Amino acid sequence: MKPTPIVPFAVLSLIAAVALLTPVLAPDPHAQDLMSSLLAPDAPHWLGTDHLGRDHLARLGEGLRTSLGLALATALLAVAVGVALGLLAAARGGWVDRLLSVAADGVAAIPGLLWVLLIAATAPGQKWALYSGLVLTAWVEFFRLVRSHTRSALLGQPVQAARLLGFGPGYIFRWHVLRPIAGVLARLWAYAVANAVLAIAALGFISVGVRPPQAELGLMMTEALPYYYEAPWLLAAPVAALVLVIGALQAIVGRAADDAHLGVAA
Repeated sequence: MKPTPIVPFAVLSLIAAVALLTPVLAPDPHAQDLMSSLLAPDAPHWLGTDHLGRDHLARLGEGLRTSLGLALATALLAVAVGVALGLLAAARGGWVDRLLSVAADGVAAIPGLLWVLLIAATAPGQKWALYSGLVLTAWVEFFRLVRSHTRSALLGQPVQAARLLGFGPGYIFRWHVLRPIAGVLARLWAYAVANAVLAIAALGFISVGVRPPQAELGLMMTEALPYYYEAPWLLAAPVAALVLVIGALQAIVGRAADDAHLGVAA
């Protein structure tokens, strides 16, 4: 197995540090000072100020907390829902399996961002609507993986032997069903986080997601666009943060997939 990719984890650690430390080290992200609008980066304001005189570093930290917080929570609930429904479908079979499979196919038939847009539009600016839409589109991949693997695992000799030895369903599902695909689930989770961050930013960019004055990466880009020629750093900061987050997560997923492939080949 190749060494753990240090650079992506270092990038994510830096992003997390900015998100967590700005409430302590930076001013109030909502405090306005029109006399200090569109200031270039300097010692008091490391990333300058926006059109309302708000500290851009503080805004970036809040935007990262909003985007990453929603994305992480979305991916965690999607894993829980997808795994639970996948186990239920494979274990029960029959009409339960068919019903859940049809539901998953129906969700997957419509582009994920459209689902999020439709649900988020019902309650603009409400986090629960945005969160619900993201979870709805993310659980399908986990469901399909767990359902497919569980159906084959339950018919395998290790599970049959465990049953003959008197082990219960909890032990079988934990050690013979979920443990072999834990790595794949972790990669899918990281991929779901990346997709959620992109979806949140896209919705914020078109003013459907999080509403002002709360900061969010896509919303920060929208606010910075009219001042691109006067203050290009306003747009550069959220764009760079988004690219770094997505790139680091994709690098981790890609490296893990390569390691898994090499392990199978060996």
